[in-house]
Amino acid sequence: MSHPNHLLDLLQAAPGDRTAVILPEAGIAVTYSALREQVMRMADVLAALGIGRTDRVATVLPNGLPAIVSFLAASIAGTAAPLNPGYRHDEFRFYLEDTNAKVLLCPPNGAEEARRAAEGLVAVYSIEMNEKGVVEVLDAPVAAQRSALPPSPEDIALVLHTSGSTGRPKRVPIRHRNLAVSARNIVNTYALSPDDVALCVMPLFHVHGLVASTLSTLLSGGAVATPARFNPLSFWRTVRDCHATWYSAVPTIHQLVLARSGDGGQRPAGCEGLRFIRSCSASLPPEMMQKMEQVFDVPVLEAYGMTEAAHQMCSNPLPPGVRKPGSVGPGAGVGVAILDANGNHLRTGERGEVSIQGPNVVAGYENNPEANAASFTNGWFRTGDQGFLDADGYLTLTGRIKELINRGGEKIAPREIDEVLLAHPSVAEAVAFGVPHPTWGEEVAAAVVLREAQTEAAILAHCRKHLADFKCPRKLYIVKAIPRTATGKIQRLAVATALAGEKG
Repeated sequence: MSHPNHLLDLLQAAPGDRTAVILPEAGIAVTYSALREQVMRMADVLAALGIGRTDRVATVLPNGLPAIVSFLAASIAGTAAPLNPGYRHDEFRFYLEDTNAKVLLCPPNGAEEARRAAEGLVAVYSIEMNEKGVVEVLDAPVAAQRSALPPSPEDIALVLHTSGSTGRPKRVPIRHRNLAVSARNIVNTYALSPDDVALCVMPLFHVHGLVASTLSTLLSGGAVATPARFNPLSFWRTVRDCHATWYSAVPTIHQLVLARSGDGGQRPAGCEGLRFIRSCSASLPPEMMQKMEQVFDVPVLEAYGMTEAAHQMCSNPLPPGVRKPGSVGPGAGVGVAILDANGNHLRTGERGEVSIQGPNVVAGYENNPEANAASFTNGWFRTGDQGFLDADGYLTLTGRIKELINRGGEKIAPREIDEVLLAHPSVAEAVAFGVPHPTWGEEVAAAVVLREAQTEAAILAHCRKHLADFKCPRKLYIVKAIPRTATGKIQRLAVATALAGEKG
């Protein structure tokens, strides 16, 4: 299918008897016809529960068939709003309220904080997969039969949040056509075919796992292997057993996989079936790319994506195309320009704000006119990243204009951590920032000014109660003052440089 318009098109792209999803731990392979049947059945259940086109269905699920079926079903009946299972009560409460979720889908066991956050706010239903590989809503009440209506390309399929460096997270409404175009771009970039098997190791509550690994594979008619979690110890066995031909991950995962190859750099069994390895969502050090290609003997292609583009924007090409270490490649079905602060286009080699346009790019944030005014200039979306284009149109990223902390691909707004620290009675001032880290790229650190004596351990324990683990500071600096500008604005980067050395 050359021009999909919505996610139903993706589900129809392959013959029914082909394998769509492989569940390695369960030893189950789900065909396209079984996947289509399960998705449509759950979409009808959601419709019977009163979910309409504009209603949000929140999910808190580990990777696996329930996550895939519920995402597709929710996007067809209404709008999918997948959430990170690692969130804490306060975070779940915020996201459920902010999306105005009407239903929350959870596993029957676990997800206690999500369930507690939903009390008095959202109807909660349990979903699970039985031993035959069939996903069911366990406790949905019997309701009047109502079928989900097919979506249109303009309907919002997915709503995710993206963190701003200041203020609250922004809601990103991604339409069916945005996802369909992005999936098609990825199929084209990597020449995906029905013979490919993608190993999905990225979480299915981010666009990386949803679009790069899953939707593009379904559109190509291939199979996606979805372990419940990434495990570096069993990774290569899974690659071999599932006959994976490619996988996409953040550099943190690549580094863990590389470490498992041992000091001798022996090529792991299973590598021989790979066509390529994709890296995205954080900067891939050229030395790591070189070592991966040397040990795995397969092309490593660095790409560049973000939520507002329904994931992929640029990618280094497959051989015989040139892949340039340190570059994220040329635009992949997406227009890329470098703009100055006034929106003027800069020349080759000049640094400025990376800006994009294309049918995969969202039209704007939801109910956020200020962010839209700041982010869109003459039809170009300003990414907040700084970079330059070379003579071949390859993009190199040189830093972030925004102050987000990028921890292994997780983009963390420092302001959110500031607010949690400031909620501690002993903390008078607080500023969070990223510091270089050899595995995660960046790690979270923070500086605080105390109003009364308190231990570092007590303040960090307070953070762990209110923030997901990946957002909690790993290093706390207790200081006498925090530098500010003449207008009183915290100089976040100055603090980071003074306390932890130059940011990487």
